[in-house]
Amino acid sequence: MSGQHIDKATNPEDITRLFVEFSNAGDPDAVASLYHPDAVMAYPPGEVTRGRTAIRELWASVLAHNPTFTPEAPLPTLYFGDDLALTSTPPRDGAGARAQVVARQDDGSWVRIIDQPEFQTPTG
Repeated sequence: MSGQHIDKATNPEDITRLFVEFSNAGDPDAVASLYHPDAVMAYPPGEVTRGRTAIRELWASVLAHNPTFTPEAPLPTLYFGDDLALTSTPPRDGAGARAQVVARQDDGSWVRIIDQPEFQTPTG
């Protein structure tokens, strides 16, 4: 997809669908386009990845292993005003959850500003 038109999320729920499409296409540039330039992502587990450039590098490393992502049905989106929302999905394995804070951009598209891809129940 890189070098071509990259679809944008026209509503918060589009981000998860586009993430799966872009990831399965092996396109870290397209995946990174789903994040705000100053986004933060709680991944790898126990770490924080800051900024679109670092997030792109992380996904390039992950996608180099050709993982397959499957769509997950979104839970209801919670809106804070017109330009901020919380999206979440339950993983297919039922363990934990995923949540993202997303923001509407000036062009009307939505991007992730905070990404918590894995919530796990603490042990111990």
